[in-house]
Amino acid sequence: MKRTTDNRANRAAAPGAVSARRDAGNTIVEVLMAIVLVSIAVVPTMVASWTLVRTTNVNRYSAKVETILGNAADRVNRAPAACTYDIYYEAAALAQGWTSDSVTAAYQWYEPSATFPDAGIWHDGACPDGVLTDGLVQRVDLTVVSPDGRLQRSIQVVKSDI
Repeated sequence: MKRTTDNRANRAAAPGAVSARRDAGNTIVEVLMAIVLVSIAVVPTMVASWTLVRTTNVNRYSAKVETILGNAADRVNRAPAACTYDIYYEAAALAQGWTSDSVTAAYQWYEPSATFPDAGIWHDGACPDGVLTDGLVQRVDLTVVSPDGRLQRSIQVVKSDI
């Protein structure tokens, strides 16, 4: 028991020494260690948050590109036969709040072969000599590009009045 009393007496006798050490502040090593420990926790969290925001943005653009592409292909497919379908696929982009130049189209028309086993030829352009003919087979290649230019998707629509 005497030891317990002596320890209490020693603590009570030198209170200034303990409080002087507490008031001295932190050493540079302690401050640097605190910064390193906080950095170990904060930096990965910030990187993960930034990656999440970027991934979410890419996913949002990807979903919108796919929606516009599907709508544009459906509108072109349902449109009456014509040489060009610009108003139909541009409307799909405008309906989603994007500019009409987000969607582009390349046209080709098919000329069948005169002999049966031979394959026909695809020609560039929407219609032969710009004139819509009976039995015309067209291929419309639709391409949608996101506003930031990072995502691009394409689809082919074949139209025929046969």
